[in-house]
Amino acid sequence: MSDSIRILLVDDQRLMREGLRILMELESDIEIAGESEDGEGALAAYAELKPDVVLMDVRMPGMDGVEATWRLHERWPDARVIILTTFDDDEYVFEGLRAGAQGYLLKDVSGSDLADAIRTVHAGGALIQPSVARKVVAEFARLAPPARDAGAGLAEPLSERETEILRLLAEGLT
Repeated sequence: MSDSIRILLVDDQRLMREGLRILMELESDIEIAGESEDGEGALAAYAELKPDVVLMDVRMPGMDGVEATWRLHERWPDARVIILTTFDDDEYVFEGLRAGAQGYLLKDVSGSDLADAIRTVHAGGALIQPSVARKVVAEFARLAPPARDAGAGLAEPLSERETEILRLLAEGLT
């Protein structure tokens, strides 16, 4: 199992950790490196185990998953974190991604989709569940500056003929 992807499970609910462990043990290329029930424990476990990917719950007593993700990335900038939660509130989504999470999935994801997400993030990619991605795209569109008019900044707009001549010059004509 030397080529397997080692993951750290972080969730305050024991049943959830056990279920995730059972699901991931069905995957031949994924192994459970360790588990933690809170953010503080996640930091300690990461320091000791150096897993490839962390599956991080958001709401936990003490240090929550967003804070733990921030702290992981402060100490280990290359840490790969997938937030796995039941909450798709805008606050959690954006704060989790700002904290450095490379993935954001809801707990209604299938076991095979979760395994694929782990593989994607391990390979350096990012993965956001489609329902969550819609929120991210909408927020990005809201924050993006409006498209600039090509003639913006000119003292006078170009005439059609002037625009045509510029296009022909760009094509290499004299």
